[in-house]
This record gives sequence, C-alpha cells and structure tokens, in this order.
Amino acid sequence: MGKVQDSGHNGPKGTYILNVQPKAKSLFEILCDNLKNAKNKYNVIIPWYIMTSRENNAQTVEFFENNNYFNYPKEAIKFFIQGELPMVDTAGKILLNEDGIIKEAADGHGGIFEAMFKNNIINDMKEKEVEWIFIGPIDNPLIKMVDEIFIGLAKEKNMKGAGKSLVKASPEEKVGVFCKKNGKPSVIEYTEISKEMANKVDKDGNLLYGESHINCNMFNIKGLELIGNKKLPYHSAFKKANYINDSGKIVKPEEPNSYKFESFIFDAFNNLDDMLIFRVKREEEFAPVKNKDGNDSPKTAVELYNKFNANKL
Repeated sequence: MGKVQDSGHNGPKGTYILNVQPKAKSLFEILCDNLKNAKNKYNVIIPWYIMTSRENNAQTVEFFENNNYFNYPKEAIKFFIQGELPMVDTAGKILLNEDGIIKEAADGHGGIFEAMFKNNIINDMKEKEVEWIFIGPIDNPLIKMVDEIFIGLAKEKNMKGAGKSLVKASPEEKVGVFCKKNGKPSVIEYTEISKEMANKVDKDGNLLYGESHINCNMFNIKGLELIGNKKLPYHSAFKKANYINDSGKIVKPEEPNSYKFESFIFDAFNNLDDMLIFRVKREEEFAPVKNKDGNDSPKTAVELYNKFNANKL
C-alpha cells in the first residue's frame, strides 16, 4: 500500500478518508463493506488478507484496532508485510538512509506472491479451505472483492487465474493492456507499448490493444501454488529519495535522483496456460484514487462512488 500522491495524506493509503454519502469513510472501511455485505448475504465469513509495508504495518494495524475492525470479525483479518529491495542512485551506487542503513523500498504489488509464501498465508488459506482468492488494490472504492459472476465464470472455464478489464478510454490512456506473449497471458505496460501499437485497430475500428488491466485479479488456490515462489522480473522507477552522502550529510533532493525496483503482479500471468479476461463497466468498478486533483482524484472517486450507489437504491 502506498500513499495518495501529492494529497497531503502521509498515512497508509487505506486510511485515506473519502467524503462519500451518506457518511465519510476510509478506503479500508469501504472495502470492508464488501465483506460485510457478503457475510450477510451468504452467511459466511470471508478471510481478508492485507499486505502492508514495513513502513506502514504498525499504523495499519493500529487503525483497524481504533476502528474496531469495522465490526468485521477480527480473527478473519490477517496482516502481512511485503518485501523490500535496495534503492540505487543514477551511478548504480546503493543509497543509505538517514540511519546509515541501506535504503530500501517496497518491491511492488508483484511481491505479493513471495510475501504470501514467506508469511505462511497460502497455508492459512488452505487450512481455511479457501478456493478462490481475489487480489486487488486498496485505492479503488468501487472494487468488488466478492463477485459471484467473476468466480462462476472462472470456475466454469476451468481457469486458474482471471483478471478484470475495461475498454481503454483512448490510445493515450496510461493503463496496461492484456495481451499474449509467446502464447501465454500477459500485460503490456503503457510505458512499454509503442505509439503504433497503442493506436492499432481491428476491422471493426476497435483498439487491438484495448483491454485495460485494472489490477483486479483472481486466482484459484492451485494457481497461486503454480506461481509459487518463482521470481518475477523487476521494473525500475525513477524516484525522489532522501539519503546520506559520502560526507555523512542528509540530502533532500528536489528532483528524482534514484531508482527503486518493483515487480508487477501481471508478470506472474505467464506462469498460467491461460486466464479469463472479464470486461466490466468503468462507471461500476473503477474509481481509483491516485492524484490530488483532476482525473483519478478523490473528487472523481467520490462522484463515481456516490452515483453508483445512488443507482442501486
């Protein structure tokens, strides 16, 4: 879990409060509503596994305790910490943090697989006889953590993995798109697709690479075991990071100065022979909170959330 970019919110992203109707709620509480609704509808308690970082784990647990776990059974919620990787400067030199220790950053959402095995989450799931596992982001208040149709289709097609997609809004939209690489399911990140490919259309005029990956993924427990502890490739991101220089002074750069390395969840898809791609409606399942203003901001997320829930009444 990261932070809402440039929002002034410094805590775990899930603690961010959205002014939704009829009352303001944190992103964590909004997602927990999914599980409480399923509990009431099916009379079943669904385990909730929350991946945190070393930096925000204590804050996250404290937030849940202070909010009485949003009246969801405490024993059904389990926190686990994702891995970290060293950061390097533009010369490839490992940075030191303010304490003189190697500076590390979270290893990306693709690190969830390794973290689940290291923290005994997979075994816990098997003991609870969990068959289908939904893995999604915290920053989308319209996310459907329990989707009976999604599960049913994956089960009917005998798939070990599945992902939700949206029709890409335009060739320029900054989203990864589903594809196949060497016959295996995959995703091309928007930073890695050429302009020519992004604009390519089929005979009906639809974008050939137009199925956006919105990071709403589901795996059968056998699929997770298949992925196992297999190492995923790392992608680099140019970031701004404080560090201690050779003189022992703390440097606080104003511009990006270092690289962090992270793996992406979709890089695990090619361990599967095939996967279900389930297209959903943008206005019903996609309201990300990523920016302070403009698109994908708290304002747009609140508007989409309120409109969707008003239509359900």
